[in-house]
Amino acid sequence: MLIQWKKTFALIFSGQVFSILTSSMVQFSIIWHLTETTGSATVLMIAGLAGFLPQALLGPFIGVWLDRWNRKLTMIVSDSVIALSSLVLGAYYLWGEPSLWVVYVILFIRSISSSFHSPSFQAAIPLIAPEEQLTRVAGWNQLVFSASNVLGPVLGIAVYSATSLGTVLLLDVVGAIIANLTLLLVTIHQPKPENVPASSFRREFILGWKAFLFEKSIVTITIAMAIFSVVFMPLAMLFPLMTLSHFGRGGYSASLIEAVFGIGMLLGGALLSVLASKWKDSTYMSLSLVAIGLACVLSGVVGSDAFLAFIVLSFLMGAAAPLFNGPYMAMIQKSYAPEILGRVLSFVTSIGLLSSPIGLALAGPVADRFGVQVWFFWSGIVVGLIGIFIFLKFYGTNKEKQRLGQ
Repeated sequence: MLIQWKKTFALIFSGQVFSILTSSMVQFSIIWHLTETTGSATVLMIAGLAGFLPQALLGPFIGVWLDRWNRKLTMIVSDSVIALSSLVLGAYYLWGEPSLWVVYVILFIRSISSSFHSPSFQAAIPLIAPEEQLTRVAGWNQLVFSASNVLGPVLGIAVYSATSLGTVLLLDVVGAIIANLTLLLVTIHQPKPENVPASSFRREFILGWKAFLFEKSIVTITIAMAIFSVVFMPLAMLFPLMTLSHFGRGGYSASLIEAVFGIGMLLGGALLSVLASKWKDSTYMSLSLVAIGLACVLSGVVGSDAFLAFIVLSFLMGAAAPLFNGPYMAMIQKSYAPEILGRVLSFVTSIGLLSSPIGLALAGPVADRFGVQVWFFWSGIVVGLIGIFIFLKFYGTNKEKQRLGQ
């Protein structure tokens, strides 16, 4: 049995890595294309809103359907829609330069599909792996994403520079096909949903929300994550602009930063998978946020001739990220029953994504007026304080539990 679930994950991840890799190539190539052709932080933030807002608005309601639907089939259909949108946008770029609104619409459609795919994938994991292995599996998951994030920007800028953005988008179609073919080979035993009428949608939604609120520790971490999303998520769009505007460097330097960040994530995920049971999940998360906050603050004060320092700081941010994402997801997977997990994951995802547009709406004008470094600096201050809060909050809770136990 132990060998069987590991084989299942190996097969799933071997297929997903192609889809994740090509999606990473597309994501970086689109951001760099918009950065290079417009040089506007506001344009980048609008693109970010198109990519985040649908997931944020639809997420809480999608969770009810995810707990009813076949999760494997949901992943296949949503990945296929993402591939189709890449095909359409790729055709536009192969024929000529589309207007910005076309790019925004395609990003919007991809976001809708991702709002189904991501929580379906995460909700399927506890159906395969034993509960005591979920934190370790989260580390493996981070490794897969991190490896793709290392190669994605480098390959993306190489293909983009040698051919066009259209070619990069068409490669995303190939990645989705490979991922779907491997999913077809996997059997996921999902609990049979209760046969309820459609009118019970509201009741199921409320039950899912109440179940989420019942776990106070998850609620606390989720609120902290929401604040983190406001200040940190815009940086995903601002990294290329930082390379271009502050350091005066081009596409390959921007892809180097993305690759270094990905290498950091790769090593951070490996570290998490090895040390999964050494500390409490909350300890990993607090250390992660303090490290990210420090790296952001230092990035906000480095001079324009200190690109090497920015490389090191980007690596540190990447290495610290899995130490938050992995344990946070593992805490959620351990705290809720599989038949309600889809709703909870959708709530959590939506809370983070609803916070992101606030940061995106603020970051664009601030970066355009005061410079991109200002956002790096102050976001670092906020992230570091959140990390300290989580440590103090859960350290106090653990001490109280130990006292009552005695």
